[in-house]
Amino acid sequence: MTSSTTRPGSGRDRVVLIVAFAVYLVLLTWVVLWKLEMPWIGDAAGLARPLKLVPFVPSGDAGASSPAEMVINLALFVPFGLFVGALAPGWSWWKAGVVALGASLLLEMAQHVISTGSFDTTDLIVNTVGALVGWVIFLAVHRRAGDRTPMVMTRICAIACALALAAVVAFVLSPLDYGPQRDVVVERSAQR
Repeated sequence: MTSSTTRPGSGRDRVVLIVAFAVYLVLLTWVVLWKLEMPWIGDAAGLARPLKLVPFVPSGDAGASSPAEMVINLALFVPFGLFVGALAPGWSWWKAGVVALGASLLLEMAQHVISTGSFDTTDLIVNTVGALVGWVIFLAVHRRAGDRTPMVMTRICAIACALALAAVVAFVLSPLDYGPQRDVVVERSAQR
């Protein structure tokens, strides 16, 4: 694979990729932790709450993740894999997967600790698969574009970042309100 530093203008391409990735990570964090609402910390922060450790099925007081939620999580992490591929083109699929899993784990732990969501292993799996889908898309672009891959990926990532920013601005300015739960506290029903 041709190193992006050997091509004219590739230093600029790398800077654009890094800036776009940083913007994407900020937006991803905002979406995952606060669902595009003003940042807040829930009243249950710091309190012991159950973790959903069994993926894809209801467990304890937690229901199974809805198919729509899983598709959204998958789609949110596809750009992660695109960026990883563009910034570290020599990585294998498992390195890209480990980095995606680590990022997902950090987000899951953060939303659990600050009580804006709950820890769910389904999300870890689906997010990682989404990133790997993005990484596979990067590989397909590389096979097709060859030496033009850095320039093509810079354009793809910059356009995707601009579209994501436009969508966020439109959502924030719209009358829509996702209305996420403010605290994740499990209410226990009385013994029967």
